Amino acid sequence: MVDGNKLIALLAKCPCGGVTVKLDHTPDFINDCNCSLCTRLNARWGYFNTSDVYVTGATHTYVRPDRLNPVVEIHSCKTCSTTTHWCLTESHQKTTGVSDAMGVNMDIFADDDLRGVEMRFPDGAAWSGEGPYTYRKPSLILE
Repeated sequence: MVDGNKLIALLAKCPCGGVTVKLDHTPDFINDCNCSLCTRLNARWGYFNTSDVYVTGATHTYVRPDRLNPVVEIHSCKTCSTTTHWCLTESHQKTTGVSDAMGVNMDIFADDDLRGVEMRFPDGAAWSGEGPYTYRKPSLILE
């Protein structure tokens, strides 16, 4: 698909059509995390550089109040409340110097668009927030 002069690999909209997400490429992998936040948001995350993601439409944001220094700001459609993506918080960017990272809820994309992508299953429910994740089961390739 071509948008202007730019090749777009994937396109998705929330159920009401209020928010559109366009991606330059499929993610290297998708995380199906079981932490309380990801589970409640019903989100499986693909990770991208900010320059590879194009979001249009009105969103509302949510930052976890239970974290002293929250890392991400979650975006959801203002109309239907579907979680579409996250961006790094300003405070996290200032603290770490990392600014070029974004997560996209891959559950808003068609299954056919994700065929061949690796799905990983981090055990976010057991993760302390420090060090690497452990995984609750082996990864698989989406068919």
